[in-house]
Amino acid sequence: MKTNTVIRHTLTHLFIITLGVLMVYPILWMIVSSFKPNTMIFSDPGLIPKAVTLENYVTGWKGYAGTTFGRFFLNSLFMCVVAIIGNLLSCTMAAYAFARLKFVGRGLWFAVMMITLMLPGHVTLVPRYIMFNTFGWVGTYLPILVPKFLATDAFFVFLLVQFIRSLPKELDEAATIDGCSPIGVFLRIIVPLASPALVTTALFTFLWTWDDFFNHLLYLTKPETFSVSRALRTFIGDAGAVSNWGGALAMSTLSMIPAFILFFSLQKYFVQGITTTGLKG
Repeated sequence: MKTNTVIRHTLTHLFIITLGVLMVYPILWMIVSSFKPNTMIFSDPGLIPKAVTLENYVTGWKGYAGTTFGRFFLNSLFMCVVAIIGNLLSCTMAAYAFARLKFVGRGLWFAVMMITLMLPGHVTLVPRYIMFNTFGWVGTYLPILVPKFLATDAFFVFLLVQFIRSLPKELDEAATIDGCSPIGVFLRIIVPLASPALVTTALFTFLWTWDDFFNHLLYLTKPETFSVSRALRTFIGDAGAVSNWGGALAMSTLSMIPAFILFFSLQKYFVQGITTTGLKG
């Protein structure tokens, strides 16, 4: 019995380790290859480079059409910060209304919101583009950022609704007795207690905005407005071939750093927000 248990645990750990190596290997290959000369990236596919160079980072940082990757990083950070502010403001207020306030049609509108979770984004792609083009917003950040202030991300609204519903209503009643209005309850009770869910919302918003490629490709048409994900597309030539593999891999490596720093620095709150939201409500 004991031998069988040891063998089973050993095989399980070996399987998990093998799976982890397979998942991490492409990232390690990209990082290592970013330090290889262009001529050795594919001729020397191993993880131990025979030659090391920083030329890929120098050439890649030069960017596109006179705009450096420093500008692209600032553009992405700007969009992420504004998107986080928009989602935190709009989604938190919408979630508070659905979870605590009583108004006509609350159940209906909550159901409509949930239905939008099952609606693929590509279904509304053409109408949204036509509408934003009519507004004259194509080529700017407005089509990407303005919807964030209108609680259009139903996933975050649902996540926050579930978290707020897990909070005791007695806290609201006590605050109301002490003279708090619904706005006061929201600002003084709900927002501080919902900080794990708010951090989760901010983290997901950052990752989804930073990694978004399709919307940035669709709406950002000027090089000076490109985000990092959109700028990486410039390494692909008109014929569909990458003209500078070393620069593309180097800039792709740098593009992962902000997401890694944010995730690992907020991992405790992220896990707390996900587990609490999933177990209660």
